[in-house]
Amino acid sequence: MRLRRKRYLLRARRKARQLTSVQDHTAQIKPGDTLLVCTLYNEAIRMPYFLRYYRDLGIDHFLIIDNDSDDGVMDHLEGQPDISVWHTAGSYKAARFGVDWMNALQRRYCHGHWTLVVDPDEFFIYPFCDSRPIQALTDWLDAANQRSFPAMLLDMYPKGHLTDQAYQSGQDPLEIAQWFDPGNYTISTNPQLGNLWIQGGPRARVFFEDVPKNAPALNKTPLVKWDRSYAYASSTHSLVPRGLNKVYEEWGGEKTSGILLHTKFLDTFTEKAKEEAARNQHYAGGAEYAAYAKALKDHPELWCEWSEKYINWRQLEILGLMSKGSWA
Repeated sequence: MRLRRKRYLLRARRKARQLTSVQDHTAQIKPGDTLLVCTLYNEAIRMPYFLRYYRDLGIDHFLIIDNDSDDGVMDHLEGQPDISVWHTAGSYKAARFGVDWMNALQRRYCHGHWTLVVDPDEFFIYPFCDSRPIQALTDWLDAANQRSFPAMLLDMYPKGHLTDQAYQSGQDPLEIAQWFDPGNYTISTNPQLGNLWIQGGPRARVFFEDVPKNAPALNKTPLVKWDRSYAYASSTHSLVPRGLNKVYEEWGGEKTSGILLHTKFLDTFTEKAKEEAARNQHYAGGAEYAAYAKALKDHPELWCEWSEKYINWRQLEILGLMSKGSWA
């Protein structure tokens, strides 16, 4: 494990050479600030709401990696004092799907800070998020001597065809993608790194119904009190040292956990799936996006009779998808 960690950190140092700073406001970062790291490609339409949501949640500074977007996303990010941006034309796949770039930024700028790593279509929720900022959560985690915090990825989708409702820039995507699968999830433990492995939801049900074991992983540990000796091993699914992955209770109790509301499935997704399949920059040669593009031709609706409409975090706790644990 030590050798693996050293290898990841060495990769991060090498891949850092691919990052060119285009907007550096990191001097504004203060001790105790909560940071957010994000890698994106052509996500201009999502940025206005994404930034508003996380600012309202309590994020103090955004560290954004732009992987050679050509949709004008920098026009929106430019000049905002709480956003620092790096550009790279490097291969997303060769950077371990962006993980090496993010590890590099976290090593340099996030040491000692609670840091949230999310995609532009992911919205972090946690117990009492409707009344307590993220600093209340991180203060409690500090008091509990807990260095990392898990959040299951929950795929959200609209009722009807994905193309029935057009998403507008600045709109809350949950106004459209209001539904989710309340069940059909499988959980196992990775014996090597100790993290949970969760699969299921509409992607297993629709896109990988013949081979559900090939469905994307839904387990994530997006919030970490970062140390420069840490590294993400596989996206935000697992970390080294492996103790950071022990975010679940093994003896029958419940540890506090959150959810990442995943709003990938909007009307923009059909073209996005085709684009990403053609780019061939994602896991397994873009097989996931190829499966999306193929299935959506014949089955453009993810909603089913078992779908449940999202209300709030308490609903997800009742369903057992997240837990407030001992935090009250």
